[in-house]
Amino acid sequence: MSAHASEVQGTSGWERRSVQAGDWRITALSDGYMRLDGGSMWGVVPKAMWEHMTPAADDNTIRLALRPFLAERGDVKLVIEVGLGDRWEDKWRSIYHIEREATLESTLRACGVVPDEVTHVVASHCHFDHIGAMVVERDGELCPLFPKAEHFAPAIEIQVAKHPDHVRRASYRSDDVVPIEAAGLLHGFEGVAEILPGIKVYEAAGHSDGVSVITINEGADGETAIFWADVVPTSHHIQPPYIMAYDMDVARSFESRSLWLEKAADASWLGLFYHDEKHPFGRISRSGKRYLFEPVEGQSG
Repeated sequence: MSAHASEVQGTSGWERRSVQAGDWRITALSDGYMRLDGGSMWGVVPKAMWEHMTPAADDNTIRLALRPFLAERGDVKLVIEVGLGDRWEDKWRSIYHIEREATLESTLRACGVVPDEVTHVVASHCHFDHIGAMVVERDGELCPLFPKAEHFAPAIEIQVAKHPDHVRRASYRSDDVVPIEAAGLLHGFEGVAEILPGIKVYEAAGHSDGVSVITINEGADGETAIFWADVVPTSHHIQPPYIMAYDMDVARSFESRSLWLEKAADASWLGLFYHDEKHPFGRISRSGKRYLFEPVEGQSG
């Protein structure tokens, strides 16, 4: 097998796309796809309104991307979100319709990056579909996929993941964070923080206790990019009332979504979408009282 074939093995259905935000090169990766109940993803929005945007299967589930991003500048190789990972029994693979022909590790390798070269990882929150790939099982032991990377996540999310109550238990797994913490690689942040020069995190809670949006190159020359996490999970969820039933606090969600959608639209920020099946990148603009989405193709290869 050639070196090139080895690099791209396991990347079926994924096409490398990148954008530039100042000195940061941002590449959309993949950890596959999953399906969740369409009604839950759309909350109180009637199916008659959402089914043409996100078509449902016979079991009423819709297909969602699991899309990490690689942000590179100089010696920094930062992975934003990581995906679902591979530590799933057949029962759960079936329930969530997990598809992983392309994975975080395989798409990283296709970009010429191996796990030991990743310097930083940041998670917007600690739901299993956003951080499950941070931990892998090797020789019967759970260990970090990125053994040399400093990992960042909201402090309250780390605590909830380690000790979820009955309301939160379905969304968190302690095994996703404990091995990272045990390796001395996990750092919690609160509120607003600059975890690296040019990388800022802002609590935008509502979906979960500490979910945060992440900006890249904010206030510097060139583009500002914003990673929307589950504050705006897909390009179809750009109207403030389109709030998922999964959100813990609807009132806080509406407040934080309204604030960040307005801010991003007014400044024409470049959005990074984690769950959107088709569009990794795009801009949000105003049209009267509503918002519009414009996809950004990015550079291939």
